[in-house]
Amino acid sequence: MKSESRLIDLAIRYGFLVLLAGLVVLFSVVAPGFAGAYSAVFIFQSVAITGILALGVTCTLVVGGFDLSIGSVATSSLMLSAYAMVVLEMSAVTAVILCLVMGAVVGLVNGILIVRFKVPDLLATLGMMFLLIGLQRIPTEGRSIATGMTLPGGGTAEGTFSPGFLQLGRHRFDLFIENLLPAPVVVFLVVALAIWVFLELTKHGRLMYAIGSNERAAGLAGANVNRYKIAAYMISGVTASIGGILLAARLGRGDIASGNNLLLDSVAAALIGFAVLGAAKPNAFGTAIGALFVGVLLQGLTMMNAPYYTQDFVKGAVLVIALMFTFALSERKKSGGH
Repeated sequence: MKSESRLIDLAIRYGFLVLLAGLVVLFSVVAPGFAGAYSAVFIFQSVAITGILALGVTCTLVVGGFDLSIGSVATSSLMLSAYAMVVLEMSAVTAVILCLVMGAVVGLVNGILIVRFKVPDLLATLGMMFLLIGLQRIPTEGRSIATGMTLPGGGTAEGTFSPGFLQLGRHRFDLFIENLLPAPVVVFLVVALAIWVFLELTKHGRLMYAIGSNERAAGLAGANVNRYKIAAYMISGVTASIGGILLAARLGRGDIASGNNLLLDSVAAALIGFAVLGAAKPNAFGTAIGALFVGVLLQGLTMMNAPYYTQDFVKGAVLVIALMFTFALSERKKSGGH
């Protein structure tokens, strides 16, 4: 019985990583070119932005919350940066600062709604999502932003995207092979490392986990629960705005429809992270692996010429499997592993 229980524990703990490795091997065999360096880089590039957003969601999950506004914050950041440079003819630095401040303010408002006005997190962030979706369309009357576009007042947008700004999304660093590593991937890895260090190795991160585990007990122990919860939503807003900046830099235009899938993919990555190494809790490492898993899956299906309309079904199936691993582990912990 002990050996059987140990095997079950190992399956729950490492099953998702084994599944990821199995997918890599499968796609390498059935999809020519999948195992190449450029294919791997494309996978990382495709998940870099959603991974950054997912890391922000992870911070809200840690304190027992949830942020549905991240996709709209990212798209608003994309549109704001484009509007600042193309219409208002501001510098790239000013545009980036405006986007980061916007993300922090949105996170602050979300946090205040939740902790001060006691609005449930799903309702507060859902309301913010719809507010931002409408707000980002007003200045251009729903049109995308590009140099030379006709403005609602009849003028012409004469500004351009700064070459330096575009490098944020298009520059590639040399890594063994020339021009191999895209800048957004570097940003993703830096953000992932920073959030992992913050959550796992600092007092503040441990207090945030304590709040998510038992808010009342954490408050009685002296933690400023409201402040930490607001901080979590501000981190989520800033990371979402970073994702929007990178997306704008990659596209070179303010495409209002480009962030349609950001919310679902980011949430999927964050929730899949619960199953990585049997963590059964939100964590930065698991979220990064979850984003990578989604990228591997979609890249493999694309290279196998699978119909595009099957992708959401497959992502949903993977998410269900990940949650099965998570709650199976939780139940075994509650029952003492028997």
